[in-house]
Amino acid sequence: MRETGTIVLENGDSVLVKGASSLRRVNVKTLPYPGFPTDMQPPMCTLLCLAGGTSVITEGVYDNRFKYVNELRKMGAEIQVDGRVAVVEGGRRLTGANVMACDLRAGAAMVIAGMCAQGTTIIEDVHFIERGYENFVGKLNALGADIKIVDYPEHNDAMDKIVSIV
Repeated sequence: MRETGTIVLENGDSVLVKGASSLRRVNVKTLPYPGFPTDMQPPMCTLLCLAGGTSVITEGVYDNRFKYVNELRKMGAEIQVDGRVAVVEGGRRLTGANVMACDLRAGAAMVIAGMCAQGTTIIEDVHFIERGYENFVGKLNALGADIKIVDYPEHNDAMDKIVSIV
């Protein structure tokens, strides 16, 4: 993240992350510990959509880890995937769209993209996000996000919820 121009300050058991006015492109390859964690690949891809220039993400751990890319494309991202490699043309403004959380980490990436996007983003299949992050929406609202979970009371299924980000 520091290579993108993001300020990261570690202090005991806390980390302060402050965005830069302009983000730089980087190339990332996921690897087993102590390498770049594959779980951070979807959020990093979202960040790189906003960075100036062309970035390359190489998935070195899992096959088929780029399922979420089609959802980012719905928001205006320009990303090409070939097997385990994604080429991200950054510097694009993301716009709100209806997207799906394909899995836990992809869901977090969609929330991040929605908060960066212009307009409203609706995320379906939020059960992935709720399963992995305690009070995710509440914590983001406490930081100033305009995000809410919308239930559909006529259904009693945990999958009948969406996250709305304005």
